Amino acid sequence: MRNICLLWLVLLQISCSSQFVGKINGISFVASRDRATEAHIAPVKNIHAGHAAVMPFGFIREVNSPDIIFDTDRQWYGETRMGAKQYIELLHRNGIRVMVKPQIWIWRGVFTGELQMDSEENWKQLEKSYEDFILTYASLAEETGAEIFCIGTELERFVDQRPAFWTGLIRKIRERYKGKLTYAANWDEYGRTPFWASLDYIGIDAYFPLSESKTPTVEELKEGWRPWKDKIAALSEQLDRPVLFTEFGYRSMDYTAKKPWLMDRDEGPVNLEGQVNAKKAIFESFWDEKWFAGGFVWKWFINHDRSGGPQDNRFTPQNKPAQEVISTFFKLYR
Repeated sequence: MRNICLLWLVLLQISCSSQFVGKINGISFVASRDRATEAHIAPVKNIHAGHAAVMPFGFIREVNSPDIIFDTDRQWYGETRMGAKQYIELLHRNGIRVMVKPQIWIWRGVFTGELQMDSEENWKQLEKSYEDFILTYASLAEETGAEIFCIGTELERFVDQRPAFWTGLIRKIRERYKGKLTYAANWDEYGRTPFWASLDYIGIDAYFPLSESKTPTVEELKEGWRPWKDKIAALSEQLDRPVLFTEFGYRSMDYTAKKPWLMDRDEGPVNLEGQVNAKKAIFESFWDEKWFAGGFVWKWFINHDRSGGPQDNRFTPQNKPAQEVISTFFKLYR
């Protein structure tokens, strides 16, 4: 009888812990001027991150320019194909899985969702340029065995106005890359993205407005999440696809959850507590849901010792109390 009781206790412990297993606990590994080293990976492992997004970049001069400039010797090392490959291989050697997430930067930081051409000729040129860009990195993802590939980030007008192009592009990516696919839709875009059924994850950059408080509490933020969460869960059920937060994060500043998408150079007061509460609320709201795959913290710089800190009001949680929150939840849900 005693042995039966012991066996039952062991099975109960396994059952209770298994609900937390298998989440994608990722960080957005920011491209640097330099090669990555083991010293750069150690802090990632210390917070129990099991995934990292590697982000090579392409550049566009104007919001209506059809030409994407990428993989040139004028870019930072980590933004190029060579640099992305080196990052991926190093992360893999350290047991960290990778999402390859090629991104576009429009000069002066114009929002990529506004990318729009003024003629059919320019649309076709943009499609050709984007296809070259994205297939270059789909091939790299296959070559390096990256586990996830993101086909685009926050390109709402491009997606909305050229749906046939995206359908064909996904087919071409599938021919080159055999892993899982997603797209990083902006928080107010994902409900209109037409091709989720062709991908493996519903990808969302989760900068949802949650609270207008200067320092919102965890409970206030969880209440703010409730209507958004219901809509996300309904879409996941409708399409039979898990949801992946391709980016999630909050600045360590006042009113962090009012407009979480703001990436300007505002040097307002530092508010570490607000960032901590927002991180706790998103983990407590989503990470134990079966339909939720996990997410990637925005953002993590490779030079950890020189990043973030208690006087920094930017997105990175590095060397701030929010880093410990992430570490705790990543360890619990790995």
